Amino acid sequence: MSAPLADQLRPKTLEEFVGQEHLVGIHGPIRKMLEGGKVTSMILWGPPGCGKTTLAKLIAKYVNADFIAFSAVTSGVKEVREIIKQAKERKKMFKQDAVLFIDEIHRFNKAQQDAFLPHVEDGTIVLIGATTENPGFEVNAPLISRSQVYVLNSLSESELEQIAKRTISFFPNHKWQTTSIKHLIEMSNGDARTLINAIELAASISKNISLKIAEEAIQRKAIFYDKKGDWHYDTISAFIKSMRGSDPDATLHYLARMIKAGEDPVFIARRMVIFAAEDVGNAQPTALVLATSCMQAVHMIGMPEASLIMAQTATYLATAKKSIASTEGISKAIQDIDEENLDPIPLHLRNPANKVMKSFGYGKGHTRYPWLVEKQTGQKIIQDYLPKNLKGRKYYIPDWK
Repeated sequence: MSAPLADQLRPKTLEEFVGQEHLVGIHGPIRKMLEGGKVTSMILWGPPGCGKTTLAKLIAKYVNADFIAFSAVTSGVKEVREIIKQAKERKKMFKQDAVLFIDEIHRFNKAQQDAFLPHVEDGTIVLIGATTENPGFEVNAPLISRSQVYVLNSLSESELEQIAKRTISFFPNHKWQTTSIKHLIEMSNGDARTLINAIELAASISKNISLKIAEEAIQRKAIFYDKKGDWHYDTISAFIKSMRGSDPDATLHYLARMIKAGEDPVFIARRMVIFAAEDVGNAQPTALVLATSCMQAVHMIGMPEASLIMAQTATYLATAKKSIASTEGISKAIQDIDEENLDPIPLHLRNPANKVMKSFGYGKGHTRYPWLVEKQTGQKIIQDYLPKNLKGRKYYIPDWK
């Protein structure tokens, strides 16, 4: 049985490797490391299909090391110990280093990750971990401190085009319309594996690959979006910043990304409620009403129709007047609570709940409805509300036109 097409297409040299020029290009740190003939443990962090596994195999080949692939999903500490034992024996007998490649290293628990530490330190293994998650959150700090972290990017369309040409060469008897290849590249969304698999599937459907055949082969765009990882936080951050920057088009773009990736619509709506209070505030008070109604409606109606409600609310918030007066005001007030020695609440503001309290002056001299007295008499009521040592302090300063 022949190897999968994706494996057959794996480059044998750095010159054949597509993408990640910042790492493997002429001045790239990994290339320089390999040219020096010595590699250190590293974490390769990037989205699916960007070349993490391929790069790890090339690294092992360039330093003539034994490449050991290890899955964090299917293996545990027992398997780790067995591999370490084999690596030590091989190094002793053949003087050959071992490159241990751990796919999805973020899935290892602390005990499993800790099992590698002493063997990374003493040089028994060179550890190369691959992850789609931010290693700063998902990989143990001691392991990160002993490794270089390299960020890999999604492949560009021009880079995917190179891979598409190589893949198509495996099907010399097929005819490929230009529009079909372009469609497959666009829908692969920077993922080489998705592209290769789609081309292989298209070739199995017909020998004359039209746009229609290409659409059948890749029916849905491959959007990488981990709901608990960086892509989740980065996308919602871009969504909020676009609303804050009053750009309704960018707002809709990031909203569409989240919708297509299956983000929880209630989460999106909840963030818009917070935004309405934090960033629009009293410059346009109806924003909070609309955002709250949006969250309730999304909860009641559900997807896909809820996307229309979210789109209406998001564009309203993006184009609304903005004010952070309330946000900054409460922040300053809380800061004073934390930092100042607070004087007692003025007596006239206290609750005179009984005769004893009244005898101490609670509530004495307080004008309950100063606005009403001013309306009826035209006399300005001067009354202090802040504690004595904060008298005159300004927290709320309206900042909209």
